Amino acid sequence: MSISRLSFYGIAITTLLCGFITSTAVAFMPSNNNAAVANSRTSSSSLQMTLLTGNGKKVDVPAGSPLKNAVAKLGIKPKYSCKKGDCGSCTISVGGSRIKACVGKVPPQPRLKSLQEKGLEVK
Repeated sequence: MSISRLSFYGIAITTLLCGFITSTAVAFMPSNNNAAVANSRTSSSSLQMTLLTGNGKKVDVPAGSPLKNAVAKLGIKPKYSCKKGDCGSCTISVGGSRIKACVGKVPPQPRLKSLQEKGLEVK
């Protein structure tokens, strides 16, 4: 090989490496678009709270959280037998719907404004 070929290959490899290094450096630098996406994620992922009422108490709990923990905050103690939802002894009424407390989740906030203010009644 001649010296001109070696210098050509050396320049080509150097150019490729410099391009690769700068492109990877740019990939890890924060940009305004990434910050906007991160801010939108945090604002849109706010928890939807559901107001539950029972025994004269009102409690805000996250929708989708375990119902047994939510009713415990209200002071309601459902009876448990199997703790898997098979027997139905833990069934309670939440806003008129019967839900098994041991396996059920807190329902989402109702859309009616009157129910949002009063909260879902737990019996």
